[in-house]
Amino acid sequence: MAHLLGAESLHLEFPTRVIFDDITLGINEGDRIGIVGRNGDGKSTLLQLLSGRLEPDSGRVTRRNGVTLAVLDQSDLLDDTLTVGQTVVADLDEHVWAGDPIVRDVIAGLVSDIPWEANVADLSGGQRRRVALAALLIGDHDIIFLDEPTNHLDVEGIAWLAGHLKKRWSTNAGGLVVVTHDRWFLDEICTATWEVHDQIVEPFEGGYAAYILQRVERDTMAAASESKRQNLMRKELAWLRRGAPARTAKPKFRIDAANALIENEPPARNSISLASMAMQRLGKDVVDLENVSVVYNGATGEKRVLHDITWRIAPGERTGILGVNGVGKSTLLSLVSGSLQPTSGRVKRGKTIKVATLTQQLFELDEILNDRVSEVIGRQRSTYVSGGKEMTPSQLLERVGFSSAQLSTPVKDLSGGQKRRLQLLLILLSEPNVLILDEPTNDLDTDMLAAIEDLLDTFPGTLLVVSHDRYLLERVTDNQYAVIEGGLIHLPRGVDQYLEVRALQQRDAPRGSSSVGANPSTGGGASGAVAAATPKLNGAELRSAQKELASVNRRLEKYGTQVNDIHARMAVHDQSDYAGLGELSAELDSTQNILSDLEVRWLELSELLV
Repeated sequence: MAHLLGAESLHLEFPTRVIFDDITLGINEGDRIGIVGRNGDGKSTLLQLLSGRLEPDSGRVTRRNGVTLAVLDQSDLLDDTLTVGQTVVADLDEHVWAGDPIVRDVIAGLVSDIPWEANVADLSGGQRRRVALAALLIGDHDIIFLDEPTNHLDVEGIAWLAGHLKKRWSTNAGGLVVVTHDRWFLDEICTATWEVHDQIVEPFEGGYAAYILQRVERDTMAAASESKRQNLMRKELAWLRRGAPARTAKPKFRIDAANALIENEPPARNSISLASMAMQRLGKDVVDLENVSVVYNGATGEKRVLHDITWRIAPGERTGILGVNGVGKSTLLSLVSGSLQPTSGRVKRGKTIKVATLTQQLFELDEILNDRVSEVIGRQRSTYVSGGKEMTPSQLLERVGFSSAQLSTPVKDLSGGQKRRLQLLLILLSEPNVLILDEPTNDLDTDMLAAIEDLLDTFPGTLLVVSHDRYLLERVTDNQYAVIEGGLIHLPRGVDQYLEVRALQQRDAPRGSSSVGANPSTGGGASGAVAAATPKLNGAELRSAQKELASVNRRLEKYGTQVNDIHARMAVHDQSDYAGLGELSAELDSTQNILSDLEVRWLELSELLV
């Protein structure tokens, strides 16, 4: 494979500590690299060094001549004075980008629900993030660096992005380097994993599952002081082998070695034992929603969010809730928690239930910001039983990644991820028997996500999770439901079935508000705030236009391929054969005329479907 970029003997230090010391790396054609590591260890800094945005104190980064690269930062660098269209396609002529299937795919996949003429300054944070990602992906780059690209994308958006990146280049072309905490995404697209830790970058073959196996093997040979970390990784590997058949079907690591490592490892959860404990704590009744509907009255009239939902939640049930943003997931969970009353229908609540909700905000910590971590946990309980073992507050904090030095740190000085872990611990220590998690993966790295999941494995109550993290949903819940068009749908096959249902729904639904004519499929930001425009056609005309647009898309790709083929034939044709060249030139003109007519028709249909 051809070499694209190399880093030799890089050393970087900040005033308080050394970030990297003598690291040497390379990116070759066809590499798809995921970067993992603890928060603060230097993952984003490594991207800055490799992309040339940050100079090392010593060492050098070299690029092959002509190699182009693009970077998606975590920070927002968009120009507020531009419109969405100007930001995404820049100065490209409309007939150029409209005739490019890659550009159309990116626009449909990321920004179809955002008005094309809207000002960037008026967008939500999630919408700005998707616009920035779309602007990067329509470019033709040899290397792409992505820093947390799945932020503000829902399950559908993440699946679309993974599919796009897998087919963007041929097998042995292009280079991708991505920093993300989304483990499903890492496993789906990456052929190599770099772990950033202790001032070095350690390479592993394969995606997240293969990385876990190799890391367990490394830890097995390490000192006894690493035993706790080793056990946690073994449990994580056991989940990868037992709980995710879609992953284990892929030959990403040696099955025999994995089986040997987890031979004596118990299942991640003892479902029978936990269900028994849940019955003792909760009784037979938890929460029953019977023919429940919720209607909001707004300036534009009534909006029905949920319609005639019946859901009986059982003791010990572990359920994941899926759905695009604004569809009613939070409304549904508010009914369960009791913070919202239904417009019609009945909510029956068990007498012994105690509901706790992990929100996306950190309001629970406002009153203890000046207290030390050890004092906060110590005030709750003197001991805590987890996995059948009694633990002190210090041991519990250590289990979720707090070092002994951090126990004396004031809460206000903790990082975002540390505050998030402390928030969850305080909720668990209050001993709820119904736990609702709303996007619990925010600000957590892969190690901490594994630790939190391990802690949730021992929770004996009812667990309801809303998250765009597909790995987390499959890891800690046993069944999934989706909120779609005001109803609650059970998904026996989980996330894959949800994506199929959404694809069918989008195929049959009228086009949305985008001038590009694609349905909104991604979440993040305030997608519910963008009102869909009224179709200009009646039902029959609309279906006919949609079918014609699909046909035009297929023909655009067909004739675009023919144009490229004719150019290739002209390049190898005998240049002294003027008659043959004339025939090829006439064929090229005819094909390009057809292509031009199709592009015009595509624009007309797109305008009709706005």
